[in-house]
Amino acid sequence: MTEEAAQELGPIDYVVLEWPDKQPTGEAIPYLIDLVDRGVIRIIDLAFVMKDEDGSITQIELDQLGADFEVFDGVATDLISTDDVSEAASVLQPGTAAAILVYENAWAAGFAAALRRNGGQMVSAGRIPMDEFLETLDAAEA
Repeated sequence: MTEEAAQELGPIDYVVLEWPDKQPTGEAIPYLIDLVDRGVIRIIDLAFVMKDEDGSITQIELDQLGADFEVFDGVATDLISTDDVSEAASVLQPGTAAAILVYENAWAAGFAAALRRNGGQMVSAGRIPMDEFLETLDAAEA
């Protein structure tokens, strides 16, 4: 990637999504595709894994997940390393499956590029857990 192209990127995030019983159903796929189609995010890499009851980790190929997941064929860029998979799997419960999704916040690309052109940079980011946020809202309303 050229330096100029890199300057136009939005913030890059990842999520690890877990499903019980080792099988995602594909129900969330249309929502993810909608985010991509509307330019909210751009999928950079995607990997699926299973964590067996004994704690062993197996990477799952898309064709093992069924036809619903074919839409992601070709998405993987191999940025998610074996170490990344192991680290992500450390938070999974035994007997589950997970998706590791690396994505660009495309909605923020223009803002981020303008910030960088003017010498600015993001120095910190985080995520507030939903339960904590709802508790704070409830406390503020009380």
